[in-house]
Amino acid sequence: MKMEDFWSIFCVDFGCSEIGGKPFCYDFKFLKDPSSCIIHLLVICFDVLLLIMLSFIMIKKSSSRSFWGLIRQERYSNLQLVSAIVNGTLGLLHLCLGIWILEEKLRKTHTVFPLNWWLQELFQGFTGLLVGLSVSLQLKQLKRGWLWLFSILLFFVSGILCALSLSYAISSRELSLKTILDVLSFPGAILLLLCTYKICKCEDTDGEIEESLYTPLNEQYNEVDSIGYVTPFTKAGFLSRISFWWLNPLMKRGQEKILQDEDIPKLRELDRAETCYTLFLEQLSKQKQKEPSSKSILWAIVFCHRREILISGFFALLKVLTQSSGPLFLNAFILVAEGKGSFKYEGYVLAISLLFIKILESLSQRQWYFRSRLTGMKVKSLLTTCIYKKLLSLSNAAKLMHSGGEIMNYVTVDAYRVGEFPFWFHQMWTTCLQLCIALVILFNVVGLATISSLVVIVLTVLCNAPLAKFQQKFQSKLMVAQDERLKASSEALVNMKVLKLYAWETHFKNAIEKLRNVELKLLAAVQLRKAYNRFIFWISPILVSAAAFWACYFLKIPLHASNVFTFVATLRLVQEPITTMPEVIGEVIQAKVAFARIVKLLQAPELQSENCKNRCFNDNSKGTILIKSADFSWEGNMSKPTLRNINLEIRHGQRVAVCGEVGSGKSTLLATILGEVPTTKGTIEVYGKFSYVSQSAWIQTGTIRENILFGSDLDAHRYQETLQRSSLAKDLELFPDGDLTEIGERGVNLSGGQKQRIQLARALYQDADIYLLDDPFSAVDAQTATNLFNDYIMEGLKGKTVLLVTHQVDFLPAFDSVLLMSNGEILQAAPYHDLLSSSQEFQDLVNAHKETGSSNQLENDSFSQRHSTSAKEITQGIMENQFKAVNGNQLIKQEERETGDAGLKPYLQYLNQMEGYIYFFVVTLCYLLFVIWQILQNSWMAANVDNPNVNTLWLIVVYFLIGVSATIFLLTRCLVIVALGINSSKKLYEQLMNSLFRAPMSFYDSTPLGRILRSLSFSVGATIICCSNLVVLAIVTWQVLIVAIPMVYIAIRLQRYFFASAKEVMRMNGTTKSFLANHVAETVAGAITIRAFEEEGRFFEKNLDLIDTNASAFFHSFASNEWLIQRLEIVSAVVLASAALCMVMLPPGTLAAGFIGMALSYGLSLNNALVLSVQSQCYLSNFIISVERLNQYMHIPSEAEEVIEGNRPPLNWPVAGKVEILDLKIRYRPEGPLVLHGITCTFEGGHKIGIVGRTGSGKSTLISALFRLVEPAGGKIVVDGINIYSIGLHDLRSRFGIIPQDPTLFNGTIRYNLDPLSQHSDQEIWEILGKCQLREAIQEKEEGLNSLVVGDGSNWSMGQRQLFCLGRALLRKSKILVLDEATASIDNVTDMILQKIIRTEFADSTVITVAHRIPTVMDCTKVLSISDGNLAEYDEPMNLMKREESLFRQLVKEYWSHIHSAESH
Repeated sequence: MKMEDFWSIFCVDFGCSEIGGKPFCYDFKFLKDPSSCIIHLLVICFDVLLLIMLSFIMIKKSSSRSFWGLIRQERYSNLQLVSAIVNGTLGLLHLCLGIWILEEKLRKTHTVFPLNWWLQELFQGFTGLLVGLSVSLQLKQLKRGWLWLFSILLFFVSGILCALSLSYAISSRELSLKTILDVLSFPGAILLLLCTYKICKCEDTDGEIEESLYTPLNEQYNEVDSIGYVTPFTKAGFLSRISFWWLNPLMKRGQEKILQDEDIPKLRELDRAETCYTLFLEQLSKQKQKEPSSKSILWAIVFCHRREILISGFFALLKVLTQSSGPLFLNAFILVAEGKGSFKYEGYVLAISLLFIKILESLSQRQWYFRSRLTGMKVKSLLTTCIYKKLLSLSNAAKLMHSGGEIMNYVTVDAYRVGEFPFWFHQMWTTCLQLCIALVILFNVVGLATISSLVVIVLTVLCNAPLAKFQQKFQSKLMVAQDERLKASSEALVNMKVLKLYAWETHFKNAIEKLRNVELKLLAAVQLRKAYNRFIFWISPILVSAAAFWACYFLKIPLHASNVFTFVATLRLVQEPITTMPEVIGEVIQAKVAFARIVKLLQAPELQSENCKNRCFNDNSKGTILIKSADFSWEGNMSKPTLRNINLEIRHGQRVAVCGEVGSGKSTLLATILGEVPTTKGTIEVYGKFSYVSQSAWIQTGTIRENILFGSDLDAHRYQETLQRSSLAKDLELFPDGDLTEIGERGVNLSGGQKQRIQLARALYQDADIYLLDDPFSAVDAQTATNLFNDYIMEGLKGKTVLLVTHQVDFLPAFDSVLLMSNGEILQAAPYHDLLSSSQEFQDLVNAHKETGSSNQLENDSFSQRHSTSAKEITQGIMENQFKAVNGNQLIKQEERETGDAGLKPYLQYLNQMEGYIYFFVVTLCYLLFVIWQILQNSWMAANVDNPNVNTLWLIVVYFLIGVSATIFLLTRCLVIVALGINSSKKLYEQLMNSLFRAPMSFYDSTPLGRILRSLSFSVGATIICCSNLVVLAIVTWQVLIVAIPMVYIAIRLQRYFFASAKEVMRMNGTTKSFLANHVAETVAGAITIRAFEEEGRFFEKNLDLIDTNASAFFHSFASNEWLIQRLEIVSAVVLASAALCMVMLPPGTLAAGFIGMALSYGLSLNNALVLSVQSQCYLSNFIISVERLNQYMHIPSEAEEVIEGNRPPLNWPVAGKVEILDLKIRYRPEGPLVLHGITCTFEGGHKIGIVGRTGSGKSTLISALFRLVEPAGGKIVVDGINIYSIGLHDLRSRFGIIPQDPTLFNGTIRYNLDPLSQHSDQEIWEILGKCQLREAIQEKEEGLNSLVVGDGSNWSMGQRQLFCLGRALLRKSKILVLDEATASIDNVTDMILQKIIRTEFADSTVITVAHRIPTVMDCTKVLSISDGNLAEYDEPMNLMKREESLFRQLVKEYWSHIHSAESH
């Protein structure tokens, strides 16, 4: 058979037969036509080839197992099912079409020839069915090579066919069912390719994902224990990730119940802080290997996340391309409306294509935002981890530059800002790309007039450049101001009790408000520049369009609906990225400043403690300390050593005591051995593991058991023994939950003695080689001190190396050696008796002690009987020191968080500040008018652009004038928003400060500081746009309301569904952030202790866990935002496509082309408007949650009035200092038991009163009552004839003097610490310093009174801090002075001097002394003994000593028995 005959059977190709009379031709133009025979033949050949290959594989497979059996046994993913359905349906349609063509041919021509049409359709049908049912469903049964071959071949052939069909349909202006099927076969091929990729990927990971695409969540959610299950995002398939389907179960759960912490899944391994940190370290080390000199933190972070950045960049690019196609569709629609369409059904094709393009735009934008946020979250976690790691090894010199408050800011503010940067990064280049594409479109539309638009855009950017520079400058200053304010707030809140006792709270509040005002000025400057930025960018589209239309007028370029509204639509799309540009610039500047601050911290010097610590040692050297001719300096400065010429050798098992005057360097010596103080000369070697007890107790938030175990495993026997030796067993029996009782932040609800004993127990339980104890007995009474010395130091630490810093000379004889220190040097080191005989300084120290305790008649009393603290007394102590939460068994309140929808309450609360409603009304009105004016501007253009009666000049002038008037409303809105924000913020902050500074002490004792501090650091237009776009669409094509109304209803329902879960997740994000802040604050305070116990690893792990918990809430919060926006965007795409379809279906000429252009230009930006609307609502919800959180602290029950104007005491009150206590009853909570049971006594003016009693008997409560830190349940206190409960708190507290138990210094100068209210001259202050034994120490410093005091006074010794507090009391010269166990932290010599000063300076004053050291009250006029909250006795000390049953006599005997017991060792 000839080729021509075969060809005539197969095809009658008329076009070919005409070319040179050849029936079969190879002309290239026929390859462009999908209906040509050659294409049909190629497709049939391809289909036959595929069918043969598939049949062969299926026959081979079915020989072992039934094909359908295979299908039944396997579980399919949703992607496989979708692929099977799509390809199977397409195959079926091809088959039907082939059969129909064959039937028609037989009916009309009674022959089956030519074969090409129906044969091709049948083969394509069979291939489609086979691909659908076998390949899609049997992917796992096929070999990988075959699979890829099928998928890629099918993808390319379908792609080519699809492209040919589309181009042919457009050029020929014909649309057939065959063309539609060819186009749809391409998505089918894509689905198959995705299936192949997914299956191969699963095989690579050992078949990890075998379930349905969406089922991992649905099935596993119920199977896995809700605590600790990993986010379904981990195993979500391609479609699930693209559509955020994996979030559905969390959303559903949020709808069914209020979400709790355990309902939030954990992050996947890849996103956890530990993984991010490890990758970062690897990247840094790689950099170091390549270039040892450079170590760029920024580039290491970029390299760690380059893949995520590139993927999100790809989605950003896809979004820009799809969005930029919008104006082209609009142009095509206008041409169709004007009857200039390319082919018959072009309108319908355009409407369907528009729907697909808008959905693709939505999917790509959501993935871009989600992945960028995810990268940002990982960067934030990584930086927080780096900051925390650095915090654990920060040197003392670095701590002076980076205070605790600043480090808190780095974690809570700066890390967050840097974490936001990846989200804004793609905004920068996509905006530029979008502008370039827009300019190309504009050039096509208005030609050379585009140049004028470009000039305006360039001018706009140039105008913003200097503003951006100013903004960076102000932003840097603002962050410094925020640090200062937060530091001051932190300090005031931590030391609130001291401020109240001194009546300084108003002054400190005013100081913080001054700092806040400085911050607000800078904030206003930053916000105003942002407002101007925003204004310039918002008016730029108006100026750009005006410039372009003027240019068109002068260049004689005609204006029609098609080019005008393509231009307007292009500008509307570019408007959003351009208007967000100032925000992008602002965020980038903030991130840059924040990152620089973090890098500065990360590059700060670290401790080099490893130099002195030897981990490789044998048993003989274990517990040995060797220091040879060494100098040490806190600042690392050789010229200013803190300790000089130290020579020390301590062997294993030795007990060494360190004593000396205040500020001699005792605590520094211990810090040196711990490796905290840099060595500037000589050598130090330490062999063994440490246990350390700091002078001021460091207690963690948590249970007592957690504090004692400190990360070690529980050994019941050793634990019980530790409790006994630390004198804690009795206390624990009476705590609500025993050792599982929660204790507050910094142990606020424990007595000083209990805190110190918990520290001692922690040290003993660790079973270390070297025990460094820094004055551990200062906070306990004599009896407890004796018990601790005998049971703990002599028995518990037998065979251990012990270094004890102490002021209590009584214990020294029991030590192997005593180090006597003075002015940073070891004067002598020898056993007690040798030292006593050879050192005059030591003799003075011991004699001073004996003088303070001399009472001849007592020394003869032998009193060997030991008294244990009674259960009742301990109960008393617990009542006195704890504040139970509502549940009755925990001391610390759980952080409250609002649940459900708080409604409009927080919004109204925000607007209530400073005429907020007026501002809000003006803002809303201005914005509404701006939108209306914009619509008017476009309506004018739409109505008159093709109107021959309106000339072009008039058209442009009116258009321009309307635009300019719209900008006035915009400027007003921008400025009023700034004013509203600043004023509301200022007012809220003032209310918060007033509330916190007026809160009673019980509030501070039960609220962790991290929560308050985070609340201090918090710093409607989009919906209108969205509504306006919908209104314009509905006015032009009212038919769209048929679709729009149900869609709006769906959108509202979706939003409600979303907010049920999202609000709770947002709130959890807030609460988990405060746990992290708390942990960081605790670590800052206890870094030395953590390092001493080598627990950095455990604290670091806990920090990682807290970061991940917070990140998980943040992750699910932003993912749920994308979940909602994506669904709303699809709704808006449906509305837009429906509007377009309505326009197509209406008869031509029904609508003016201008109005169609205007409606679609608004419709195209509906997506953007919706996104902006939802984002601003979420943003607003986040900030309103800040207001909710503040609200918790704004309604704290307040203390009594500061000043009662009608009842103020005389200026010279109190004159005599007579105190009458009448039937005083105190309870800490309204329903709680009485702590003081009706005490009645009188302190005569000028008398010296001593108050004694066992731990927890009520001594401190009596002092609290005198200063009204607690209000009485009954009775009263009268001072010089005035009932103290009838006058204001400030009037009362400012007239009394106090030296508190914990000496507190503030950040600032020495002068500020002694006289913060600036009421005294320098001369007076120097005089007082001379009396306090501090003049020399301060004169040595260059700045004198202006010398720096670091936060907590950590650059002064504990004893010196106590002397500063004495200085404050001397400056105040009160008629009533209270000493609350004030001499507990100072040596006996200084104690003697103190007592002498108090006796002479306060000879005429009433001095009330609460004492642990019994000798301090021996020379008092009268002694008041308290037992179980009752007045046991009140008389002169000598009279009390004569009574056999006297409690005072008992306490004195115990004290002396404790001294004899110590000396007997």
